[in-house]
Amino acid sequence: MTRSAGDGAPPQGPGPHKDLPKGRSRRNFAGARPVMDDVARMAGVSKQTVSRVLNDNPAVRPETREVVLTAMRTLGYRPSRSARSLASGRTRMLGVISFDAARFGPASILTAINTAAQDAGYLVSSIALDTADRATVVRAVDTLSAEGADGVIAIAPQRWVGKALAEAQLDTPLMVLENDLGKDASFVTADNWAGARKATEHLLDFGHATVWHIAGPTGWLSADRRVEAWRATLKAAGVPVPEPLIGDWSADSGYELGRQLAGRPDVTAIFASNDQMALGVLRALHESGRHVPDDVSVVGYDDIPEAAHLLPPLTTVRTDFPEIGTRSLRLLLSLLDGPPEPAMDRVVPVELIVRRSTGPAPGARIR
Repeated sequence: MTRSAGDGAPPQGPGPHKDLPKGRSRRNFAGARPVMDDVARMAGVSKQTVSRVLNDNPAVRPETREVVLTAMRTLGYRPSRSARSLASGRTRMLGVISFDAARFGPASILTAINTAAQDAGYLVSSIALDTADRATVVRAVDTLSAEGADGVIAIAPQRWVGKALAEAQLDTPLMVLENDLGKDASFVTADNWAGARKATEHLLDFGHATVWHIAGPTGWLSADRRVEAWRATLKAAGVPVPEPLIGDWSADSGYELGRQLAGRPDVTAIFASNDQMALGVLRALHESGRHVPDDVSVVGYDDIPEAAHLLPPLTTVRTDFPEIGTRSLRLLLSLLDGPPEPAMDRVVPVELIVRRSTGPAPGARIR
C-alpha cells in the first residue's frame, strides 16, 4: 500500500532548512508569526501531517515527526489553542462543577485539577453550585458544554448530588469525585472505610473501652462511609457501640458536641470525622478541665495544614486530596480517548498520621 506524506510517510523533497515560505526570507521571517502552513511547507509534508504531529498521533513515522519538529523549532512555531482544537476536534478546555467549594477538601482537589490540567495543556472553567437538583446540574453542564468543554469533573460529596448527576443522563463525558454512581460510572474517591477503620483501631489498640464518634452531616458519602466503618470496627472488636453524634463539619459543631462528651467520665476516646470538628472538641475538653491525651484521646480526619500545630498536635487520617484531583484529571483525559483502562485505580489510599493527641486509656496497660 502506498502512503503519502499526509499519511505519515517520510517527506519527499527538500529538507527542513530549505524552501522557506514564499515572500519571506530568513532575515525578516522572525518579524512575522509562522503558521501551520509554513511548517508544512518547510518540512515538505501536508498540513494534516503537521496536525498529527501536534496531537502525537502514533501513525506518524519517527523520521517524519523529527522533520516536522525541526521545522517548528527553526521557524519558532508555537501552536495556538485554536490550531490544536482544529487538529484534534477538541477545545482543550475542561469544566469543573463543585459543591461546598470553600471547604479544605474540595478546594484542595480543585487546585490539583487546575495544576494537572495546565500541565496537560488544558484550561479549566469552574462553576460552584449551592444546590444540586437535577435541573441545576443539567444547567451547569449545559453551560460548560456551550463553552466548549471536552469533559466535566464534578466534585460531588453529597449523596443527593450523585443522584442528580445520575438522573441527568448527560452526554458530556463526566468524572465524579467522592461519589460512586454505579459500576458503569467514572469516579474517584478516597478510601473512607479504611481511614475510619484505622482511626478506630488505633484508639482501641490503646486500651480504650470504646470509641465515640462525631460524624459529618448525614447524606455526605464520606461521612456515611466513616460511620459505617467505625461501627463495623467496634462490633468486630466486641466493644459497645455508642450512638454517633452528628456535626456539620464546622469547628463550632465539634465544640458543641464535644461539650456534651466532655462531661461524661466514661468517654476516653473520640474520633471526629474531620479536623475542624476535632479542633472544636479539643477546645471543649480543655474548657472542661479534661487533658488530651491523658484523660481523652482525640483523632481527626483529613490532616489539614494546621493539624500538626494544634495543642496537642492532632492525630488524624491524611486524605491525599491533590492525588484525588490529579487522578481524576488523568482518568477524564483517558475517558475522552475511549474507555479508561481498568487498571487505573479509582480509590485513593489514606494514611493514619499519629501525633500527640492520642495515648493509652486512663489506667490501661499497653503491651
